Amino acid sequence: MKKLALLFFWAVAVFAEKRPITHEDIWLMKRVSDVAVSPDGKSIVFLLTEPSYDPAKQSADLWLVPADGSAPPRRLTYTKAPESAPTWSPDSTRLAFVTRREGDEAGQVYVLPLNGGEARRITDLPAGASNPQWRPDGNAILFESNYDPIADERKQRKYTARIYDAMPVRFWNVWLDEKRPHIFIQELAEGAKLVDVLKGSKLSGSPGFAGIAGEVGSDTSLQAVWAPEGKSIVFAAFWNRNEMMSAESEAALYSVAAAGGEPQQITPRGQSYYRPKFPLQGEALFALQDRRAVPGGRLYSLTRLVRLSWPAVGQPSVLTEAWDRSVSSFSLSHDGRTVYIAAEDDGFNQLFQLAAQGGAVQRLFKVERGSYTGVNPVENGLIALYQTAAEPPEIVRLNPAAASHTMLTNFNAEAVSQIDAPAPIHFWFTAKDGRRLHNILFLPPKFDPSKRYPLLIFPHGGPNGMSTDLFSARWNSYLLASPGYVILETDYIGSTGFGEKFADDVERDVLRGPGQEILEAITEAAHRYSFIDERRQAAAGASYGGYLMNWFNGHTNQFKCIIAHAGAINNESQYGANDGGIDRELRMGVPIWEKGGQWNDQSPIRYSDAFRTPTLVTQGELDYRVPINESMTTFKILQRRGVPARLVVFPDEGHWILKGENSRIHMQEVLAWLQKYL
Repeated sequence: MKKLALLFFWAVAVFAEKRPITHEDIWLMKRVSDVAVSPDGKSIVFLLTEPSYDPAKQSADLWLVPADGSAPPRRLTYTKAPESAPTWSPDSTRLAFVTRREGDEAGQVYVLPLNGGEARRITDLPAGASNPQWRPDGNAILFESNYDPIADERKQRKYTARIYDAMPVRFWNVWLDEKRPHIFIQELAEGAKLVDVLKGSKLSGSPGFAGIAGEVGSDTSLQAVWAPEGKSIVFAAFWNRNEMMSAESEAALYSVAAAGGEPQQITPRGQSYYRPKFPLQGEALFALQDRRAVPGGRLYSLTRLVRLSWPAVGQPSVLTEAWDRSVSSFSLSHDGRTVYIAAEDDGFNQLFQLAAQGGAVQRLFKVERGSYTGVNPVENGLIALYQTAAEPPEIVRLNPAAASHTMLTNFNAEAVSQIDAPAPIHFWFTAKDGRRLHNILFLPPKFDPSKRYPLLIFPHGGPNGMSTDLFSARWNSYLLASPGYVILETDYIGSTGFGEKFADDVERDVLRGPGQEILEAITEAAHRYSFIDERRQAAAGASYGGYLMNWFNGHTNQFKCIIAHAGAINNESQYGANDGGIDRELRMGVPIWEKGGQWNDQSPIRYSDAFRTPTLVTQGELDYRVPINESMTTFKILQRRGVPARLVVFPDEGHWILKGENSRIHMQEVLAWLQKYL
């Protein structure tokens, strides 16, 4: 009996033992997104994506959960095609969303009654539809779709040439054409005609008109919302994108009659405005503001929250003028008196609130593990998305007084419970340049502080970004640590969440300062933590992080190996081929033909005679932000220098490696390179 008991407890212990995270864990975890709270505050609809390495087997359906947590989430849709952009009717009884069902050429808007019945399609445009928004009376829906002014001509063309008279010509991973976003209105009454609100307007036909871009080049939106009276629409758009080689692109807010007509600009020139939002009472209009570069001065801008009076619009009142942080997202209380904010702050994604009329920004509670984003009011409380580097976002109900939360969804609980992911260590130190720098150490599985582990540094991209305890399916900190490495992520000069000046200072010191601070962070970490083996170091980075990797290769030999994904090497050639405008010239300090500033002094290629570190170079061929010629040049120089190197190219990927099987082989190559040299 004793032997049986011991065997039983041994089996339980083995079964319960946690293990290192794998790419399969990360990729196949369910993902919660597109959270929308009903106007009555009682229900939450969200999108649940159930990933697969086979795109044909992946699903993304709408689910519903009570805001008070009184019942578990329940599924609303069961379709092969993914749903997205759910939005509630004003009476909280219907949902509008976008999906592509049988017979649809592209994603269309559907309306689903929650008291029973099938979803009904209300749009049928070849270019598809996005961003559905209910009119306040619930009898019509506005949406956005691309309008092609030369659609008929395009069908008759017998050539494939692209012809441009001005920049931009491509963005992120797509070539641009004549299509422009338009706003449409569809009354829900039977037989009602579709209204193209911007048809014939001078603004939409102007060469500088463009939507506000998302992360993917084809994802542009006018962010259109109904005004409270339901007779006009407010939207955001760029008006001077065609001037991007002589001036910064600037977005403005516009108001247009729902019946159509010429939009009227309602925000002043000199700043960009976007993400318009009305409270339920409609007594004001709120939006985000970014300021344009000051000639000879600041280039980086905080994202600030502004308030405009309505319906008589005056000068915007900047509610967060005195707050030295950027607003990531915001929502409004049901009574319109309070604004809730998510923002980066000292290495964490944290939550704040302030009065809608203005005043001091107050922290809801101090975050010490993980990240909170997407805060929203619900009946008798607040919800948000919560995640860690080992846990994808889940919906939680907040308890600010206790600095805690209750899970409203927990789809990945079983998977997460099996993973050995020690809590990260946050530490600060003062660099030689006088800046206090935030750092995170992610620890390996089965971590034993008495042992010594190789160190891998992984600086974030941007450079305007922040290292934090956040889930990533592309460069997951715990996956990088899984073979037995300590990961060091430093918030160097240029990082966000530490004030406007801290982020802006990188513009005058694009590589040398950040590189030096990261090297000092390595020394500091090794001095503080005896479990770091300073003799075994490696470095990896993507985008701006890849740019830093090429800089390190010419300035230090302390790394056993380097991994550079989508990293620029030559300031001149990247400027010439990428999708950017005058912003690069502003960063370098002078026009490219003047040969001064940072063009040469801080261009990694100028120091390539010192390249000696074995380097893995990875790249998406459709990347137009850091075009493939940069990685080709890096690989070519390494070959010429006789340095061990490997080039991995993904022909069907852009700036990010987003497809499942591509992502898996990418991480296999990364971990194999580290194993070879560490």
